[in-house]
Amino acid sequence: MCWVTTTVFSTPCLKSACAEPRRPALWAVLLWACLLALAWLPAPAAAQPAPAASITQLRLEQADDGVYLTAAVQFELPGLVEEVLDKGIALYFVAEAEIYRERWYWTDRQVARASRYMRLAYQPLTRRWRLNVSPVPITGAAGFGLSLNQNFDSLPDALDAVKRIGRMRLGDLAEIGDDAVHPVNFRFKLDTTQLPRPFQIGLVGQADWNIGVERSARLPLEKPR
Repeated sequence: MCWVTTTVFSTPCLKSACAEPRRPALWAVLLWACLLALAWLPAPAAAQPAPAASITQLRLEQADDGVYLTAAVQFELPGLVEEVLDKGIALYFVAEAEIYRERWYWTDRQVARASRYMRLAYQPLTRRWRLNVSPVPITGAAGFGLSLNQNFDSLPDALDAVKRIGRMRLGDLAEIGDDAVHPVNFRFKLDTTQLPRPFQIGLVGQADWNIGVERSARLPLEKPR
C-alpha cells in the first residue's frame, strides 16, 4: 500500500497503480520493426513460363512422286523434362499436316493429311540418344517396324532432328491438285499420352510439359526446276 496526499484527505491506492508505467519489452519493439520492413518489401516475382514453341519454316514442294511439306519448329526443353529423359523414359512427339483445296463457293475441302511420329529415348548402355521416326504411332511392333532409327551422341543433336520435319509426304499431285497456292494447317506437340500412366497423373497442371504449336497458312506450291 502507498498513500496519496491531497489538500483535503488521503486515500489508499494499489502499489501497481502508483508505480511508473512499464516500457515496452525490447523484443516486442524489434518484432514490430521487422513486420514493418517486410510490409515494404516487393512481392516475389512470379516464375517465368517456359518459352513458347514456334514454327520458323513451312514449305510446300512438288516432286515427281507427290507433294511434300517441310517444316522447322523451335522450342526449349525444360529441365524437368530433361530429367525424365535422363532416367530412361522415352518422349513422343507428333507432327501433323493437312492440305486443303480452295473453293470460292464453299469452305475449303481437305484433300490430304499426313502425320509423323517421333520417339526419343536415352540408351544408358551406349550413352547415346535414339530417335525413331514413323508414319504410324510407335506403340507396338508395327510402329517400330516401320520406323527409321537414328542415333546421336548428344541430346541437342537429337532435338535438332526432332525440330526439323523434312519432306513429309502429303499425297499424290493428282489428289491435291497443282494450284499455285494451297491452304495448309500444321501442328506439332509433345504427346504426353504416351508416357507411363503414373507420369500422366503427375503432369496435371504442370506447364513445363505443354509443348505444342499450330499454324495455318496459304503456301505456294514450289515446283521442281
